Amino acid sequence: MKRRAVMASAKMSQDNCILLGLLTLIFIFMMLFIIMPLWAMMKKSVQNSDGDFVGLDNFLAYFATDSLWVSLSNTFTVGLIVTVVVGILAFGYAYALTRTCMPYKGLFRFMGAAPILAPSLLPAISLIFLFGNQGVAKALLQGNSVYGVIGISLGLIFWTFPHALMILTTSLRTSDARLYEAARALNTSPIKTFFMVTLPAAKYGLISTLIVVFTLVVCDFGVPKVIGGSYNVLATDIFKQVVGQQNFSMGAVTSILLLLPAILAFTVDRWVQKKQKSMLDSRSVPYQPEPNKLRDSLSLLYCMFISFAVVVVLGMAIYGSLVTFWPWNKALTLNNYNFAEMSTYGWDPYFNSLKLGMWTAIVGSIVIFLGAYGIEKGRAFAPLRQWMQMMSVIPMAVPGLVLGLGYIFYFNDANNPLGVLYGTMAFLVINTVVHYYTVGHMTALTALKQLPAEIESTAASVKLPQYKLFFKVTLPCCLPAVLDIAIYLFINALTTTSAVVFLYSTQTIPASVSVLNMDDAGQTGSAAAMAVMIMISAAAAKLLHMALGKWLEGKTQAWRVR
Repeated sequence: MKRRAVMASAKMSQDNCILLGLLTLIFIFMMLFIIMPLWAMMKKSVQNSDGDFVGLDNFLAYFATDSLWVSLSNTFTVGLIVTVVVGILAFGYAYALTRTCMPYKGLFRFMGAAPILAPSLLPAISLIFLFGNQGVAKALLQGNSVYGVIGISLGLIFWTFPHALMILTTSLRTSDARLYEAARALNTSPIKTFFMVTLPAAKYGLISTLIVVFTLVVCDFGVPKVIGGSYNVLATDIFKQVVGQQNFSMGAVTSILLLLPAILAFTVDRWVQKKQKSMLDSRSVPYQPEPNKLRDSLSLLYCMFISFAVVVVLGMAIYGSLVTFWPWNKALTLNNYNFAEMSTYGWDPYFNSLKLGMWTAIVGSIVIFLGAYGIEKGRAFAPLRQWMQMMSVIPMAVPGLVLGLGYIFYFNDANNPLGVLYGTMAFLVINTVVHYYTVGHMTALTALKQLPAEIESTAASVKLPQYKLFFKVTLPCCLPAVLDIAIYLFINALTTTSAVVFLYSTQTIPASVSVLNMDDAGQTGSAAAMAVMIMISAAAAKLLHMALGKWLEGKTQAWRVR
């Protein structure tokens, strides 16, 4: 009996040693690549160009300039416009997908999600072809210029729409049919039912959507850079301070100001999630919409209108990439795709982005899933796991530009031994993984929480080591979620601009930054062509993900079916 107790203790100690090693490695990763860069940026904001401490002098000087208040006002103006418009458009689209019996829902789901496959620079370039000084539909603006608040708003509406749609579709899909039966029994009108039943049930999802969209708009750099003209926002101010004026201290100050609305929005979103409660219980009846000719017809027309706008923006970018020389020679050609003649980098940025996406997906999926597993399923070291859970949600509140600038301050330092990473592909991979860490972490936690708790208890009772349980049960059951994390990281690595715009070298320049550079050089057609290549690659990866996911579902998810 005593021998068995000693053996059990040894096995538990082995599990704890493995868990401690895993948690320690992930903790060091988080400290080095999340906490320390942000600390370096904050430290830089209170130093002058020589590195001397100056207190709040940089902040006072920045607040004393009129340009700050103009940029701040412009940022919030665009944020409010886009948030309101996207909230209304995406809610109507999600309602049509979940609460009506209109046909072709699968097609409209694809069209609604299509903009997420393109970099934010693509809609900006497309809008220049449509409404620019030589645009084909310039007359529709009735003399107003697209270079400014109009263009930035339209570009960001297009880019943020699928993010809002995903949240709202999930929110509206969950509803209790008994509430609607009660409304009909009380002869409540459809409009009153909408405001008394549908809208309250989806209010938390709607609030989260508005917060996410506002945060994305405030933090985006690509659209204002391409089509903003002289309309300055905080994100472009950072780029001008760092790249244009080499004023890193003021860039750090601007980054902190950009960090504040993102943190505020993140805090409110976390509060909303805590307030949200499940709308279903064991007695609930899932809501199934009934055919209504008028409602379904109007929903079909609405979704067709939104989808037409998506097709126009994407189609115009593709068309512009095939035009010989816009707008003087509109003969179709593939010369814009001959990047070897259009850019000194040639095709290298495109292949760099594929490498970045591939390594980000592989490394990020492993690090994120193992980190989530250690935090969620670990049987010891609760304080350490709680601290790591807190750190894992920090990247969601940090804009890409701010994170990239923090990496410059921390790693581009002769005293930092990790400075050898600067400018390498590994450096871009780490930065991209950190930038999108939180969403992947939440996805992994959701998958791990779905596993029955009895599995862990049973494994412990039969003295099965935790690492064997991980490889035999946990990982196979969670493979679809790991695949979702991988494709999320891959697509975002292809399309991201803000997080890596300060960090690349001539050997590692990604395609999204190449689009920016070619557009700055006046090569709009080639910029559109590179953006189209990014979109095609992201779409191909998504199709492969869907096929692989279908195969994995049959191989590893039989336990979900009775």
